[in-house]
Amino acid sequence: MRSILLFTSLVVSSSVLANSDDAYFARSTVKAFSTDLKNVLVSTMKASGPVAAIEVCNISAPAIALQHSAKEWEISRTSLKVRNPNNQANEWLNSILIDFEQRKENGEPIANIEHQEQKADAWYLVKAIPTGQACLACHGSELKPEVKNKLTELYPSDKATGFNLGDIRGAFVVKKHP
Repeated sequence: MRSILLFTSLVVSSSVLANSDDAYFARSTVKAFSTDLKNVLVSTMKASGPVAAIEVCNISAPAIALQHSAKEWEISRTSLKVRNPNNQANEWLNSILIDFEQRKENGEPIANIEHQEQKADAWYLVKAIPTGQACLACHGSELKPEVKNKLTELYPSDKATGFNLGDIRGAFVVKKHP
């Protein structure tokens, strides 16, 4: 009986360690992706304004996500209010995003809000995206007419506006395929 308990304890410990390593790698991937995307968008906004940043984001965001996806790892973004319909959350992710909103309402800092889960198809880390000051030019409540026009042109079904500073804009989703 002791040997069974010891063996079970070792298996559980190694499983937790693997998830800890996965979580660390997933968080690092989120940080790298978000930093690269933010750098591209902020530099474009400074050089050419928000309309140019929307065009760059339309092309660069998927490319940067692909750059940070490797082998069994895949990173993407989703939201309750998506800009790109290709990023629409499924029912499972929608429930996580709703839970994130509740956690924020309960006082949890957005920087700490995440969810990890092993599902049948993969292991997931879902991490909340806070709305920062720079985000408001294209995701805020008061958009310039030229920004609205460009969003309508590139994203006719855009729902990703009306955010305020400190809102949860969506989530990064890191998926580790088996």
